[in-house]
Amino acid sequence: MKHPIAVSTVVLPVAGLLLILGIFVSSAAAEDQGWITLSCEDATQSWQGDGRDWTLAGDASLADDHTTNLVAKPGKGVLVNLIHKVSEFSNLTSKQTFGDIEAHIEFLIPKGSNGGVKFQGLYEIQICDTHGKEKPSAADCGGIYPRAELAPHYRLIDEGFPPRTNAAKPAGQWQTLDVVFRAPRFDSDGAKTEHARFIKVVLNDQLIHENVELKWPTGYAWRIKDEAALGPLFLQGDHGPVAYRNVRVRPTGRVDAASSEKP
Repeated sequence: MKHPIAVSTVVLPVAGLLLILGIFVSSAAAEDQGWITLSCEDATQSWQGDGRDWTLAGDASLADDHTTNLVAKPGKGVLVNLIHKVSEFSNLTSKQTFGDIEAHIEFLIPKGSNGGVKFQGLYEIQICDTHGKEKPSAADCGGIYPRAELAPHYRLIDEGFPPRTNAAKPAGQWQTLDVVFRAPRFDSDGAKTEHARFIKVVLNDQLIHENVELKWPTGYAWRIKDEAALGPLFLQGDHGPVAYRNVRVRPTGRVDAASSEKP
């Protein structure tokens, strides 16, 4: 990473130290149960990407004078992106690659912002400020994003998969995303034999997708990226301010030799 994320040295009170110790213990317990913590305390440990638009923080909240912005609070454990325009330096990709996984991600966005979590870097669950919308679309929070074309202008070309219900919280509140993902399958010749699936997607403790077959990658990825048995977790940050914390995954399935050789 050419531009590592700077971390400010902060003297913490006892309560803060106890909180960090509590986070460490809970992270260790998660590892013991097969969970892999993708650190938000040292972005260079778990993530790759330029990183110049990201700040390490202890928490994030809406700015007092501007609800479309976030404020990063001192500490560790939270990755905060404060950009206000599309930037090529605002996405993070896990160093590790995964097949079938369970994933837990916590996120926070301000008014009007959006982001996304892409499984294997290809299949996106949308993050967006759409609390209160009566009939959410696939481009709203929790939606499985539609395919898109870039020319002659960016546009969606299918309906994707809207969430069953609008489970999004108001801007400025931490939200939870829990996903069970099944990777695509390939035969010994590299031909795809089964599509990827979102087995279950839960947003803020509400089931919003179940057993959704993904015939192709979402967004414009369906045009430019090949599907594979293994791929990284991708945190989108190039469409506005967003914060992430407590990102962890647990591999749940076996990837056979033929599948793992698929590029």
